[in-house]
Amino acid sequence: MNLGLMTGYWSAQPPTGMAELVAEAEDLGYESLWTAEAYGSDALSPLAWWGARTKQLRLGTAIMQMAARTPTATAMAAMTMDHLSEGRFVLGLGVSGPQVVEGWYGQPYPKPLARTREYVEIVRRVVARDEPVEFHGQHYELPYDGGTGLGKALKATIHPRRSDIPIYLGAEGPKNVALAAEIADGWFPFWFSPRSDAFYREALAEGFARDGARRDFDDFEVACPVPVIVNPDPEQAADVIRPMLALYVGGMGAKGANFHFDVIARMGYEAEAHRIQDLYLAGKKAEAIASIPLAMVEDVALVGPPEKIRDEMERWSETVITTMLVQGPPELLRILPGLVG
Repeated sequence: MNLGLMTGYWSAQPPTGMAELVAEAEDLGYESLWTAEAYGSDALSPLAWWGARTKQLRLGTAIMQMAARTPTATAMAAMTMDHLSEGRFVLGLGVSGPQVVEGWYGQPYPKPLARTREYVEIVRRVVARDEPVEFHGQHYELPYDGGTGLGKALKATIHPRRSDIPIYLGAEGPKNVALAAEIADGWFPFWFSPRSDAFYREALAEGFARDGARRDFDDFEVACPVPVIVNPDPEQAADVIRPMLALYVGGMGAKGANFHFDVIARMGYEAEAHRIQDLYLAGKKAEAIASIPLAMVEDVALVGPPEKIRDEMERWSETVITTMLVQGPPELLRILPGLVG
């Protein structure tokens, strides 16, 4: 299993010491660097800034939100980053959720799978640069049908460094995971648990079996963010994860439309997830955090002393995950390669 450094998105201010952390990760043999975005810092700027100091790390977005950019703008950014990184860029995309898509970007959310399929197809056509891009889909139209009537099909002015830049998709539900297996080169799970491995293998297998699927299990990357907290006391280690888990299960998305909630409920924690969500949405965040059992944290994270983490790493290594994305201080980065094996 490879290790990648996940920087995530910023909180109120830019993180300090990140350039030095990235450099150390590369020296330690980490294989990739990933950034994210929500509705604050964007994914591309930090990746270019920190990535400029690297020589070997693959540089990826995990994820760029599709509603934030047109497919052609995303393709332009991908080709630009791929040139600047000398062929090390990975384009990670995701639909986000209706609250962000409609509330922040002012874009429609319905039919996210169909939108994703069209979006990825346009990006691939732009990057391939075989011909001027013309696309007539249900959600995207190139050239635009209307307006002045002067729009014309265009081809990128720059020649891509690679005519087929890897595209990974963030996905949590089985239909979206199957779509990733069908049309993408990799998949980002979120709040993955080894106990859910069979569920996701089935969804991936469905996508790989479809006509025109690009890859199969042997050459498909599953890059998974996994929280890791080293602490002699597993409960204290879990306390670091609980606020984030409560936020995503309880507060990310509306009641009945929270994909992170669904992931945790499918693991067998439906009653606990309902309680977390009810408390969180009622403004009782501290109670929501406190209600998260240690077992739930241990299902989606590695917490406790080094020897416990090393023992539990075996079950993670047997899953579909090929790259573990971790986030933390230099001390964690230094100890993890020895725990992974």
